[in-house]
Amino acid sequence: MTEKELMLSEQLYIACDEELAKDNATSRKLTRLINTATEEQAEYRKQLFRELFQTIGENFWIEPPFRCDYGCHISIGENFYANFDCIMLDVCDIVIGDNVFFGPRVCVYTAGHPIDAEIRNMQLEYGKKVSIGSNVWVGGNTVINPGVSIGNNVVIGSGSVVTKDIPDNVIAVGNPCRILREITQEDKRYWEEQAEQYKKNKGR
Repeated sequence: MTEKELMLSEQLYIACDEELAKDNATSRKLTRLINTATEEQAEYRKQLFRELFQTIGENFWIEPPFRCDYGCHISIGENFYANFDCIMLDVCDIVIGDNVFFGPRVCVYTAGHPIDAEIRNMQLEYGKKVSIGSNVWVGGNTVINPGVSIGNNVVIGSGSVVTKDIPDNVIAVGNPCRILREITQEDKRYWEEQAEQYKKNKGR
């Protein structure tokens, strides 16, 4: 198996490889162009993201600066928003659903290193896929660690370090991130009332 094949299959690999270096160079070039594009070049910036990622929906916005390892292992659905300083280390797949919002400085890491120092010093490393469902809000300064799966309709509180899977329909927060409570029909009613009040305030 090639180093890239080993990497994507979540096995130990060495990153100092010609094929991976080429992919990384492409990512560095595209992210440089993305991060230096002007406010008047919004469509150009979005086109660069489409070249960078494996897939992304039609409607999205990612505030610069943005960083990633390869980009080509990132798949994102519709209506995605990421605030400033988003980092995605995509040595394995990062899969994100629809209607996902990231606060500033959200980091998604698939990269890991052996605990044993002698093995780690051999430059061996590994990755674990991260998946995030639909209708998810991730608060600022959150770190999502390798191998984590976050369900649908989830709120992750700011400053969280997500080390384990998070199920559907919950609010979770902390370091390590833990479930605070379920999202309920009472929450839904409250926010529907707030939305109705907004419409009244706007004369709709």
